[in-house]
Amino acid sequence: MILSLTARAQSEQPSFHYRALLSAFLCILLSLLFSAVAHAHGVADGDKGYIQEISGTHLLPFTYLGAKHMVTGYDHLLFLAGVIFFLYRLKDIAIYVSLFAIGHSLTMLYGVYAGVNVNAYLIDAIIGLSVVYKALDNLGAYQRWFGIQPNTKIATLVFGLFHGFGLAAKIQEYEIAREGLLPNLLAFNVGVEIGQLLALGAILIAMGFWRRTPAFLKYAYTTNVALMCAGFVLVGYQLTGFFVS
Repeated sequence: MILSLTARAQSEQPSFHYRALLSAFLCILLSLLFSAVAHAHGVADGDKGYIQEISGTHLLPFTYLGAKHMVTGYDHLLFLAGVIFFLYRLKDIAIYVSLFAIGHSLTMLYGVYAGVNVNAYLIDAIIGLSVVYKALDNLGAYQRWFGIQPNTKIATLVFGLFHGFGLAAKIQEYEIAREGLLPNLLAFNVGVEIGQLLALGAILIAMGFWRRTPAFLKYAYTTNVALMCAGFVLVGYQLTGFFVS
């Protein structure tokens, strides 16, 4: 569908130029926005101090932290927004979200429990690339450039694995006690899923209203270009942090 929209947009030159300008404006706006809020997606000092002072099993605090991390995790949410952008059936949404959840749960639990220390900047850069990948997929770029359509389910699972290592890197910033580690991690993962469901619910409601209007198809191309720009901004920010640190 997006291919025909792109072809139609290119045949309507004034409209196409307007969308290109709108895409460029959104890219600049997102660059400024993400450069301002990029520091927010980390471990709050208050949360970190509290977790470092406690030991043993604390299910509710870790569930809250997991939900809070996901709700404020704009990189994860951008990827999920891209995944469900052209999904209309709840069955398909459930399949893709489940694959993503399985992927990030496995690597999050393994990463923390085994003490795998992966550089957070590099992992977050890969997460930014996952946003770029999904936006290009929605734009039909792989079919036009390479004549192939990657398996989106496998891609969602694989990027879910990377997102899990990103979560593991954030959790290890808490420096949590080993006592009660496994139940606390499971509680954190439950919180992540709760936060994911809450955020996805809000996104689906907003998109549900948007899809009922002609503006959805009219601006689907522009929105995915802006999504791609946001992914590149995240990659650039994280790589800059990696080399500076």
